[in-house]
Amino acid sequence: METLNLLFSIDDHFVEQFKVTLYSVYQTSSCKNITVYILQKRPLKKNKMIKHFCLLLGIDYVPVVIGEEDFKDAPVSSRYPEAIYYRLLAQEYLPQNLEKMLYLDADILCLNDVMPLYRLDIADMLYAAASHVADKSITDLVNKLRLNNFEAESYFNSGVLLMNLETCRHKIKRQDIMEYITKKAGTLLLPDQDILNALYGTQIKQIPDQVYNYDTRYDMLYFARSWGEWNLDWVIKNTVFLHFCGRDKPWRSDYSGRYAALYKYYQHQTALLDKRDK
Repeated sequence: METLNLLFSIDDHFVEQFKVTLYSVYQTSSCKNITVYILQKRPLKKNKMIKHFCLLLGIDYVPVVIGEEDFKDAPVSSRYPEAIYYRLLAQEYLPQNLEKMLYLDADILCLNDVMPLYRLDIADMLYAAASHVADKSITDLVNKLRLNNFEAESYFNSGVLLMNLETCRHKIKRQDIMEYITKKAGTLLLPDQDILNALYGTQIKQIPDQVYNYDTRYDMLYFARSWGEWNLDWVIKNTVFLHFCGRDKPWRSDYSGRYAALYKYYQHQTALLDKRDK
């Protein structure tokens, strides 16, 4: 039986948001055989709550505890916390029999079936990901100059990553990441995303952001880029992941973005599921 493997990296402060993301994926996925993995330095205090919520949906939950020792000698700072390594080195901690994993940020809402993306053949590439830039030509050039990766197709957002775990195990080396951070720390703006692009940007298969990583901040730019085709109706029918990037988040009471009602609906449904079992 096919299994949809999902990966998150959260702390105890982001559990409620994670639950909304997971619930939206479950509701829209054609595959209900789902296993969720969460990367965590030490066992989350809310692991029991997460496990119970997954049980309500019939989802298997596997906490992936990194431990206290693995990154004790890694370069870290207030700008570069230890957690930046988890997503890049996830393949070292996940079960070795897994071949594919879909990583999601917990500020994402799923509107349509994720399985066409999950089944995407990315051959010997490391990842599939989308580019998130309003003006691709200018922003891509700036990032390529900054990171010196001119061969990369684009600058990729790391919030949605289809991971080819077998290839990652062979090609991604912990020491390469450590050395890059030590050498380039002053030029990195979004540490793990910058490292992803600088070291592995040429080994990422590009997927359309309007479908798989729709940045809600740029709604009018999507509309303009498509000459009016990607309107609200189109997004509801075609977009898989709405990504609420930036500081304004839809779970806040003062959020008034275009997709606020959609998020708050799923947030409400998630809360109802919790209440029904109490």
